[in-house]
Amino acid sequence: MSDSPRRIKVLVVDDSAMVRDVLSKELSRDPEIEVVGAVPDPYVARDQIVLLKPDVVTLDIEMPRMDGITFLRKLMRYYPLPVIIISSLTPKGGALALEAMDIGAVDVMCKPGAAYAVGDMGVQLREKVKAAFMVRVEKREAPDAGPRQRLSLLKTTNMVVAIGASTGGTRALESLLTALPANAPGIIIVQHMPEHFTRSFSERLNSLCAMEVKEAEDGDTVAPGRVLIAPGNFHMLLNRSGAVYRVSVKSGPLVSRHRPSVDVLFKSVARFAGGNAVGVILTGMGGDGAGGMKEMKDCGATNIAQDEASCVVYGMPKEAVAAGGVDHILPLEAIPAKILELVGKG
Repeated sequence: MSDSPRRIKVLVVDDSAMVRDVLSKELSRDPEIEVVGAVPDPYVARDQIVLLKPDVVTLDIEMPRMDGITFLRKLMRYYPLPVIIISSLTPKGGALALEAMDIGAVDVMCKPGAAYAVGDMGVQLREKVKAAFMVRVEKREAPDAGPRQRLSLLKTTNMVVAIGASTGGTRALESLLTALPANAPGIIIVQHMPEHFTRSFSERLNSLCAMEVKEAEDGDTVAPGRVLIAPGNFHMLLNRSGAVYRVSVKSGPLVSRHRPSVDVLFKSVARFAGGNAVGVILTGMGGDGAGGMKEMKDCGATNIAQDEASCVVYGMPKEAVAAGGVDHILPLEAIPAKILELVGKG
């Protein structure tokens, strides 16, 4: 009898035969993953989920007969599973993908060929499936729209807060940022998401937060009251001109299997901000950010990792702790106050 670990069973749901074929082939390149089915619409998917009991579902949003949002609501209510949204690269697709993540989807990706070469897309898809497999999904009647308590204003020095997140990060960032006051220190963020999705995500956060939130553009200044989110498919780096911090937005190869990469951001923060920075690593799969966070600490920054209990996936924080780059391990709800405390001491 073989004692090899059971493979992750994936069901692909997309109305395009070409997309189903590409996703199935790219997923099957990994010996740890088994594609148990590839179906054209939610009605077929419903029956296949009951029959095949997949561990992870990839789901298109815009489909005939029943759209992916409607199907996802039903799935989260009656048969919750880790779902990765595979959407078209459009502003509408970005907005729908964020709605899907509010409902309970664990991650989002562009359709093949929309933003990445198929090879790069395949690497990220396989990583996202492995991360999704680790997520415990619970029944969801509706997204939590309850009010969040915002921390009071305080005087801050012109410090920089650098944050990295991946799987589960969209909800974690919303919780963290909506708790901060309008004059909180300048914040720069890498959240693993494709382009256009980061734009929609930034616009959504801007409507919810006291701070200004925007998708970063090359040359944007980092200043109190402003949050810059790295655009999908581009790396973001911090640099400094005199007393002014700015970001550079650049293309380039995948780093730590990602673009944007948390490591790229954190290493630039270590170089240009040093002890004038606070680093935060949130929920996510893999080790992106661990090396960069250690460099930040070595250059004088104080760093925070989200604790295991509050993470959707305790991967990136765990690796950062193991690398020796973390000063404080905290539940998500305690991180905003700790950021402001550290900035006050700065």
